[in-house]
Amino acid sequence: MDPSHEAFQTARNRKRVVVEVSNLSKTFGHDIRAVDDVSFAVYEGEIFGFLGPNGAGKTTTINMLTTQLHPSSGSARVAGYDVLKSPNVVRKLISVVPQNNTADEELTGRENARVIANLYGIPGGESSRMVEAALDLVELGDAADRFVRNYSGGMRRRLEIAIGLISRPKVLFLDEPTLGLDTQTREAVWEYVRALRDKHSTTVFLTTHLMEEADQICDRVAIIDHGKIVKTGSPEEIKSLVGSDVIELTLDVGSDTISEAIGQCVGSKVERTGSDYRVEVSNGEEAIPLIIELIRSQGPYVKRVSLSKPSLAEAYLELTGREFRDADQEAVQTARMINFFG
Repeated sequence: MDPSHEAFQTARNRKRVVVEVSNLSKTFGHDIRAVDDVSFAVYEGEIFGFLGPNGAGKTTTINMLTTQLHPSSGSARVAGYDVLKSPNVVRKLISVVPQNNTADEELTGRENARVIANLYGIPGGESSRMVEAALDLVELGDAADRFVRNYSGGMRRRLEIAIGLISRPKVLFLDEPTLGLDTQTREAVWEYVRALRDKHSTTVFLTTHLMEEADQICDRVAIIDHGKIVKTGSPEEIKSLVGSDVIELTLDVGSDTISEAIGQCVGSKVERTGSDYRVEVSNGEEAIPLIIELIRSQGPYVKRVSLSKPSLAEAYLELTGREFRDADQEAVQTARMINFFG
């Protein structure tokens, strides 16, 4: 059995799974395999990130899970229902926030939200409460009666998220939710997504090509490359595959005696250049206080200390053998061919 499928089965038996994917594939034309035999599980109440460059298969996967695209093979269940056998039920239990803004610019934010509530058939009194609650969550209550054409890019993305919450979905799918936003607005969107998980136990499935985004917001991520799942785990688990934390110190004096003492203290090799020290450890936060206490007991003064950790970008390079930007360039050609075949 495929290792990723074994991991999927183990996860299914351990926790309640709300999205379960088994050997899912999608082929366009005769030989363009956009998604290639992927298996993974998403747990209830977690933020799950699908991480990969543009064209890696993220949007194709999300389109199959949201019943917008039929798989070529394999199976997928969302909120307990098969996406092929019960597509209408699945659609009632999920909500999708696509990459592009879909709100009507000639309506106000509140009017857009009410349209969606009506489409879901939510009764009037309940509809009003849900609309107001969703707009308040993303801090658009004061701007709810302004026309969307006058919204900033960040406000429009927040409105899209609010609209996605109107139906109280079991699973909220976010496809590149912060694409094109500035850093400050992006961080605000992250806060709203965390609130969904923490306050409402909403399961969030998001696709992104932003390593920092996946690292900061996701409970677990799956790295996808060439349509295949390369690795699934928490950001920390995946980054740990790359290497160690690195502590760098500068002392007022340097000596080999100090190097040996640090190495014995943390059980790691120490590199010294003059009064600068470089130490690789498994847990930098735990090691730094021990090292500083040791150095002070020996007499030298610590002038500078820094800690750097492996990044998801480094993990991607380690797992795939290529940098993200190289994958992006290749993905452009693949995406054009997929678009050609529809």
